Amino acid sequence: MPSKIVLECAAALASKGLKIAFIESATAGRMCSEFALSPHSGKILRGGLTCYEVFVKENILHVPHELVEAHSPESAEVTQALGKGGVQLLASDITVAVTGLIAPGGSETEEKPVGTMFLYLIFPQGHVSHKAIFTGSPESIILKTVDLTAQLILENLQEP
Repeated sequence: MPSKIVLECAAALASKGLKIAFIESATAGRMCSEFALSPHSGKILRGGLTCYEVFVKENILHVPHELVEAHSPESAEVTQALGKGGVQLLASDITVAVTGLIAPGGSETEEKPVGTMFLYLIFPQGHVSHKAIFTGSPESIILKTVDLTAQLILENLQEP
């Protein structure tokens, strides 16, 4: 069962006739899945793409290799590029891109510890870039990221 804020967000999207799409790295499709469990999924969900490996980021979403090399696959810059690629691929009203570190073994540093998540949300009227640092299990970090995404969408919805 999706969280209360995801259900609220899905209802708000449906009431405005907006479609949403997800480009997911660290969350590996869980964000799309949570929104799919809403009773409004048929009205709001365009679809999603899981781009866990760099191969998919570069070859399907056309993120430049140089950008990945310069900033790491888990970065605000790459997340923004994923969002822009997702707009081209899925042509949705709202596109959400997410990367991050849910477990050790990625590009974590002292400044970017495990639990760091990057979001880039594209709306008809503009975009929102957000970085958050969560603690807990990988699943807990993912679910906190899903709820944060729903909150950011609700905060930025405008009349179509």
